[in-house]
Amino acid sequence: MAAVLFDFSGTLFRIESTESWLRAGLKETGLTLAEPELADTAKALEAAGALPGGADPVEVPADLAGVWAVRDESARLHRAAYTGLSRRVPLPGPGLHDALYERHKSPAAWSPYPDTAEVLRTLRERGIGVGVVSNIGWDLRPVFREHGLDAYVDAYVLSYEHGVQKPDPRLFEAACAALDVDPRQVLMVGDSRVADGGAAALGCRVHFVDHLPVAQRPDALLPVLDLVA
Repeated sequence: MAAVLFDFSGTLFRIESTESWLRAGLKETGLTLAEPELADTAKALEAAGALPGGADPVEVPADLAGVWAVRDESARLHRAAYTGLSRRVPLPGPGLHDALYERHKSPAAWSPYPDTAEVLRTLRERGIGVGVVSNIGWDLRPVFREHGLDAYVDAYVLSYEHGVQKPDPRLFEAACAALDVDPRQVLMVGDSRVADGGAAALGCRVHFVDHLPVAQRPDALLPVLDLVA
């Protein structure tokens, strides 16, 4: 293998819990909720699917179905989809919806999986190219920089910057071009069989990991090192 492409959320990094996200948003806006209400509100936001990188909506409202389907194709659509979902949940102030959206883009809201640094560093030492291919509506590069991992990434291919989202093969094609590698010499690593599996259409090999909390997935990325040996 000449290169490895990685998904971002649920593969290399994991978003904070919905309750932690809500607490951070409340602190940022100076708003408060009593503890029992805070817990209930966090559960409602999770069911709504309002936290990007968190759980999918239990049900997408009919009036948001269109934007939800293409949410990762632009920054505007991404914000509209997720703030639209959060507005289904009563919050103590209207500005909290936008504050929560901004919070999820903060490096502090994301934690790398325990083996992320080791795997990326080892790939760099072996001379294997690394790309990050993400369905996302904002620039995740600061997350990698803040966590000291940007030096191990050779290319970022983000859906909102290209106007297409996985599983569209064009996104993977752009990543291979950025790394100047033949797709048949590339391994795609992700947590979504639908989205990340789209790389197979180009001839890439695909390997899946489970989208689990950081503490429950200490070493799922390590097999990647054997796959490219």
